[in-house]
Amino acid sequence: MKVLKKATIVRNQKDTAHTKAERNILEAVKSPFIVDLMYAFQTGGKLYLILEYLSGGELFMYLEREGIFMEDTACFYLSEIICALAHLHRGGIIYRDLKPENILLDSKGHVKLTDFGLCKESIEGDAMTHTFCGTIEYMAPEILMRTGHGKAVDWWSLGALMYDMLTGGPPFTAENRKKTIDKILKGKLSLPPYLSIEARDLIKKLLKRHVQSRLGAGPEDAEPIKSHPFFRNLIWDAVQARSLEPPFKPNIVSDEDASLFDTRFTKMTPVDSPCDYSLSRSANLVFEGFTYVAPSVLNELHKPKLVKAISPRKVRLLSDEFSKASETEAEYPEAMDVISAEQKYAFISVIL
Repeated sequence: MKVLKKATIVRNQKDTAHTKAERNILEAVKSPFIVDLMYAFQTGGKLYLILEYLSGGELFMYLEREGIFMEDTACFYLSEIICALAHLHRGGIIYRDLKPENILLDSKGHVKLTDFGLCKESIEGDAMTHTFCGTIEYMAPEILMRTGHGKAVDWWSLGALMYDMLTGGPPFTAENRKKTIDKILKGKLSLPPYLSIEARDLIKKLLKRHVQSRLGAGPEDAEPIKSHPFFRNLIWDAVQARSLEPPFKPNIVSDEDASLFDTRFTKMTPVDSPCDYSLSRSANLVFEGFTYVAPSVLNELHKPKLVKAISPRKVRLLSDEFSKASETEAEYPEAMDVISAEQKYAFISVIL
């Protein structure tokens, strides 16, 4: 669940745009490699996004545990991430926030991208945007220089992520933000000798500072990347179908298991912080149409349910209980407590 305070968002036009874009993208984009939006709703003071729960945890956790990935392991995760990014790009969306923390695994170990708060919509062809956003270590030079950027920034981030997977850290880091930016703009790329020729070549081609020279920057987008020798043993139709065996199988007992997430958070009691204010009706207009229910949820609700047969005697008994419960509004909660949920459902089903 993602909860946002309206008053905080509306103070900044950019935050308002990012919030609306995230909600719209999550509704519009349907891919097996992108997290599903289940519900979106609002109160007078807050916005709520309810996303599907992915019990496999963050890719970041597996990377921290392993230190570095073997090349075949990295190849698997990179291939599914490429499918996710390519799907977004086909819809005119730049992701702009690729990093291990934003890559979740489902219960079977397959990739799903999450956190679309920094996405940019309606980017067609060579169109560009100028917003400064993202995580510095994975951020493309053209974003840092504010010269305008397009979909190719996601392929730079993919190169930085690949480097991180295979070496244990991003390609350009320093002790502070300014020095890190300087390294990204001007630093020499250092590649460990243990990397294969194919891995070294792909990283170098993704981390080209000159955008037009970067692999994936052309009109074919992901296709030249998918054709690179690093992925020579992959069958891309199998990747898209998620029929390949993931390198890590999440050790969970159910789809609701939360054991693969940081216990600092899972042990906390979920509390929706109080909000003592509501926006005016005119200010709330900016969030008009925010509410959403996923079609899959609606389909589940409309499935026919098998109802147990009930005798006329039991119908009369239940009817008497409901009559008592409805005598006064004040007495209603106490009266309803004596009727089980199953009885209520059975009674309503018979009446209908």
